[in-house]
Amino acid sequence: MKNIIKLFVVASFFFASCEKNIDLYPQSNITTENFYNTNADIQIALSGCYNGLREPLLEEWKLSELRSDNTIMYSSNSKSVPNRDLSDLDLFIPNTSHQAIYNYWIANYFNIRNLNVILNNLNVNYKPETGALVSDATAVKITDAEKKIAASEAATLRAYHYFNLVRLFGGVFLVHEPADPFEATSMNRSTVADIYKLIIADLQFAAANGNSLKYASIPPTSLGKTNAWTAKALLAKVYLTLNRKSDAIPVLTDIIANSGYGLNTLYADNFTVTSEMSKEVLFAVRYKAGGIGQGSPFPNLFAPELSGIAIINGDGAGQNAPCAELNSVYNVLDNRNAVSIGVYGKALNNLYPKKLVTPVSIKGDGESDWNVIRYPDVLLMLAEAQGNSAASIALINQTRVRAGLPALTTAAVSTTAQFEKELATERRLEFAFENVRWYDMLRYNTTMPSLDAVATIKANFSAMWTIHYSKYPSPPTLATIQGYITKDKLLLPIPQREIDNNTKLVIPQNPGY
Repeated sequence: MKNIIKLFVVASFFFASCEKNIDLYPQSNITTENFYNTNADIQIALSGCYNGLREPLLEEWKLSELRSDNTIMYSSNSKSVPNRDLSDLDLFIPNTSHQAIYNYWIANYFNIRNLNVILNNLNVNYKPETGALVSDATAVKITDAEKKIAASEAATLRAYHYFNLVRLFGGVFLVHEPADPFEATSMNRSTVADIYKLIIADLQFAAANGNSLKYASIPPTSLGKTNAWTAKALLAKVYLTLNRKSDAIPVLTDIIANSGYGLNTLYADNFTVTSEMSKEVLFAVRYKAGGIGQGSPFPNLFAPELSGIAIINGDGAGQNAPCAELNSVYNVLDNRNAVSIGVYGKALNNLYPKKLVTPVSIKGDGESDWNVIRYPDVLLMLAEAQGNSAASIALINQTRVRAGLPALTTAAVSTTAQFEKELATERRLEFAFENVRWYDMLRYNTTMPSLDAVATIKANFSAMWTIHYSKYPSPPTLATIQGYITKDKLLLPIPQREIDNNTKLVIPQNPGY
């Protein structure tokens, strides 16, 4: 897959050269009509869409992990604009013109547009009236098998984008085919139900048509591409989010029984360059170091401030710092703690997300991939879907035992509330800093009602008040900060520019903004 990214870089130069050689018509006359003719063309376009996962990810941690009880803005005393904007997200007081929110919105829709073009050229189209993707005959010189796999990859990526958007913003603009700017000015927000209808249709199509090889049989060139198992894992998470637990169970059971994916022996192996795309990783956003513009920025962003070469080549920005409260939750036997959280110096406010801070040679040019779905997510989702039972506790114990913790017993987890607390804690520790916790908290409001997202955030404000929030310049009271988080603020505002640019309709803003 990383070689495919290099191919996309070459292709990018090719397309860029068209602008400098317009006099060479028709050699440089590249359009959607004459480009999407072969499977090679489709693969280049898909590589661009995989590349397009990076821009949203650059902002996603700010909109998810930072708003959870896992991390804080490190530079609490800073009045600089970037740090203030991050603090506004952490405190649930972003305005409707927040730059990170807008950047995330635009980056997602940019890639959705490109994915729509691919699906359109493959003649695979979403039918809202039936809630299904329909594959019709296409003029593209591609075999039926190639078409199915390519379309399944595009559908999975589109579903992934919309799944994140609907969880963060609620009802968004549903664009499932290429649209021109004039059409966009008369388009209103769709309902949450309609967004999920498309997501499910995309993932069901991808699950049925994608590459279903067992992990051990996947060619190295296909590692990093989405497949049927990726689609099924995402589909299961969608079902859980909608509290359709009975629908999630057979999908998750299928992955466990038939995919060939599984746990790595060592938790740490999930975050080393040498073990990328292992049997534990069903979906990752991939990066390639080497000064070609494809490297990961996260090691430098997340390394401690003023750390220099003590931690990483180049200075760190100290962003997305772990909460001391999270650090205290780890059992002394839990080997995930030392892997996940590092301490720069001795102060508790000098924690950093160690598992995401890997060595680099050039600042902002990390090699390490970003894991989106790991196999433990499948195990723990199945436990959540099944509810409190011996079978579910056995699933939780798979990740606990790997972490060096004693297995839970049914006697110790006798009530539903105890089960939900143990499961939520296990997920929090297993996936810390992987942009999972915030979405989990939102889902728990529906699937595990003993856990309330607003109450959890308020408790975290209290736990972190003395060592962090009270140190803000002219800090408001703890009660005031806790008052910032309400049920309405679980959603982000629709970017004001999107509302203002729509000249034909009045676009409703989310409540509370």
